[in-house]
Amino acid sequence: MDGAKWPRRLVGWSMGVLCTALLTPAMAFQNDLRSDAPDRYEVVKGDTLWDISGHFLDNPWQWPELWEVNTQIANPHLIYPGDIIYLYYRDGQPYLGVERDRDSVVRLSPRVRRLDPREAIPPLPWDIVRNFLDGNRVVAPGEVAGVPYVVAGDDQRIISGAGDRLYVRGEVPLGQRLGLYRPGQRYSDPDTGEFLGLEMETLGEARFLRQEGGITLLEVTSSRQEIRPGDKVLPLESLPVTPQFQPRMAPATSQGQILSVPGGVRFIGRLDVVALDLGRRDGVEPGHVLAAEQLGEIVTDPVTGETLRLPGEEAGLLMVFHTYERVSYALVMQASRSLAVGDRVHAPQETAMMAGLGQRQAP
Repeated sequence: MDGAKWPRRLVGWSMGVLCTALLTPAMAFQNDLRSDAPDRYEVVKGDTLWDISGHFLDNPWQWPELWEVNTQIANPHLIYPGDIIYLYYRDGQPYLGVERDRDSVVRLSPRVRRLDPREAIPPLPWDIVRNFLDGNRVVAPGEVAGVPYVVAGDDQRIISGAGDRLYVRGEVPLGQRLGLYRPGQRYSDPDTGEFLGLEMETLGEARFLRQEGGITLLEVTSSRQEIRPGDKVLPLESLPVTPQFQPRMAPATSQGQILSVPGGVRFIGRLDVVALDLGRRDGVEPGHVLAAEQLGEIVTDPVTGETLRLPGEEAGLLMVFHTYERVSYALVMQASRSLAVGDRVHAPQETAMMAGLGQRQAP
């Protein structure tokens, strides 16, 4: 366990134990089944797993509880446009089934159908996510030093683009597709100051031509922006054609903050991308859903003159779609209030449990 994250994780851990003691998955599912949940729903092109689960559940992150999930298998049955999702009960508990091709009924078991994944319903609006990932990435702290960089353009060019040649200094990896990047925001843990990673903006792609005396000559094959001396060269990230994960609640230990909104947006709303100070080392994975809490206002105590921050307000839900070791990217799926950098994120279960405990303790 990372010592720097201990205070956050300790709070989440104790809440997670309490949640496990009080609620079973069946109870949580039964309580959050929508009163107007349809008996049948036909999947249409453009649907997401988030949309579909929202037809049946008040809390779409509880999607896995719609299935008979085997926790040893990562992906459930894929869902396709034209499928009919229907609600049924077994031993008094609700489950979902799917009718496919009108002539067969399939229980939504954890078996994975090996069909073209590009046709399957994604968990979230993948076109937005894919466009973002094409233009952004995070480099881990240990990889920042020694990254190859552009020293000059061909024919004394200060600005280069597609078709131009670049002179690069540093160890350029051979035999890989190369990306051109510009360093952006440096991410640090808001509580400890720990360096979490360096955001990189994608400028374009390049191919290797030749190497001589520590200088590598590259040709720019495509460009999104102009390339300048000082820009970095890294192997391109391998990104999936479509995501193979499902919406589900983040671990109860998840406690973090919004680090930034890549692109410089001040007020964050639905379908905006945010960077979080949580990553793989914190147990966060693609598909995990987190609740966002808007920071309370800073006021002055009228009696003592002290500066106080008022309690925060629940403001929305985020779904993580790409993770690094210490940082992750998430998409805002719901927003009842505008969010901002510094707002807190946590497992949705925490809020539900606190509300439930408050009701139990009331006289």
